[in-house]
Amino acid sequence: MAKPRIGITCHGFHEPIVRSAVGQQYVDAVLAAGGAPIALPLGLDDESLDVVYDIMDGLLLPGGDDVAPERYGHPRHPLLGLVHDARDDLELTMARRALKDDLPILGICRGIQVLAVAAGGTLYQDIPSEIEAIVGHDVREYGRDHLCHQVEIEPNSRLAQSLGTTSSTVNSFHHQSVRDVPKGFVVTARADDGVVEAIEAPGSHFVLGVQCHPEGMWRTTAPEFAHLFSAFVQAAAQYSARR
Repeated sequence: MAKPRIGITCHGFHEPIVRSAVGQQYVDAVLAAGGAPIALPLGLDDESLDVVYDIMDGLLLPGGDDVAPERYGHPRHPLLGLVHDARDDLELTMARRALKDDLPILGICRGIQVLAVAAGGTLYQDIPSEIEAIVGHDVREYGRDHLCHQVEIEPNSRLAQSLGTTSSTVNSFHHQSVRDVPKGFVVTARADDGVVEAIEAPGSHFVLGVQCHPEGMWRTTAPEFAHLFSAFVQAAAQYSARR
């Protein structure tokens, strides 16, 4: 059986030249789970997007900068970070199409936020100024595998089933989070201060977003997250078989 093909959206950067790129940790996690990663570059025209989308068996929305609040009808907060229109265009288009077709989706950090916005939800633009958070949610200075706070996971959720646990300690590099959960989704994990750490769509084949960065933990400090990538790739294989 051919490996399921997992589209991973690119981020862009502009020095010294404009590039579309995918973090190697996402690629490694998909490969280890048995998938075949496909990088989805920025700036695709509609016809090219159609061609690429039609060969995908799953969509991975990775971490990155902020989602523009205009995408969910909110004014800009003074502490909004960098936003990228081309990336918002690509990821929201892909996510909405995948949701409509029940294509398996895994959203990571920015990816959970994109998933929420694509489905009609909203975001907190800056946790420190908008939520009485008691947990440090942006501690990237300690490294990508540093475990910094606990999350409690709903027992009957897909996330709990994938990880094999209802509690985990995770890394954290974000200042935004899901605010209004979109219709058809439920919150399946929270930090101790109530910040949303996971959402999923129970009626879907596999649509799940996590606020942490499992691609930075599964090899070392939180091996249970390898099972999350395996569950996602397995769902993509099942999607491929149904074609």
